[in-house]
Amino acid sequence: MDAVIRIDALTKRFAKLTAVDGVSLSVDRGEIFGLIGPNGAGKTTLIKMLTTLVPATSGEAWIAGCSIRSQSSEVRRRIGYVPQMLSADGALTAYENLLLSARLYAIPRHDRDSRIRDALLMVGLQHDADTLVQRYSGGMIRRLEIAQGMMHRPAVLFLDEPTVGLDPTARRTVWNNVLELRDSLRSTMFVTTHYMAEAEELCDRIAFIHRGRIQQIGTPEELMSALGPDATLDDVFINLNETEIESEGNYREVQRTRRNIRRRT
Repeated sequence: MDAVIRIDALTKRFAKLTAVDGVSLSVDRGEIFGLIGPNGAGKTTLIKMLTTLVPATSGEAWIAGCSIRSQSSEVRRRIGYVPQMLSADGALTAYENLLLSARLYAIPRHDRDSRIRDALLMVGLQHDADTLVQRYSGGMIRRLEIAQGMMHRPAVLFLDEPTVGLDPTARRTVWNNVLELRDSLRSTMFVTTHYMAEAEELCDRIAFIHRGRIQQIGTPEELMSALGPDATLDDVFINLNETEIESEGNYREVQRTRRNIRRRT
């Protein structure tokens, strides 16, 4: 397979806190790759390094053949990013939001209208293009943000908790859009989520991260079968975290760790 993401010993330190600790992995073209871990595990920090929003302390990563450390502008041309926080402007319509994104990604002027219309159609918002985003539901906003991230047809789309706070119907709609976009554009999806059922059903492979370190990588089936014939991803998640908690040390060490985690979240 053709690896579109390669990460080699990537590390990020904030003073004495190591948020991401020597992460190494690769993601194949067209893959939906899930990153799972508790709050403060380093998921968002890792994504921010891969999207060049935060510089790495050490190590290296390549996105579509470009170094995040020495070719950051080239990386940004090849990726889309849907962050946890709200990124669409509620005072604008969906069309206007996408027009801003088209300008940001330097889509040629003569292609912008067709790209915007195609993006709205792909996420099912073609009939709401001229509605102010502040009138959208949470699921509609998320679909618009995915359209913003995909409109320039990136090699990799990073989605940080894309369905957090959405009801089950909206989550299903968002994931259907992600799958359709992956299939039509052959883009790679790098996703963080807290929903184990989503990860099991939709991710081709999953990496579990805890305290900045990758604990296990595999397909959902491989990870579950390693624990037992009736195991679920919830069981894998709980087992990994319980093992880590048992080795975390005394009360003061636990208190210090939790204080550091709160500062990162």
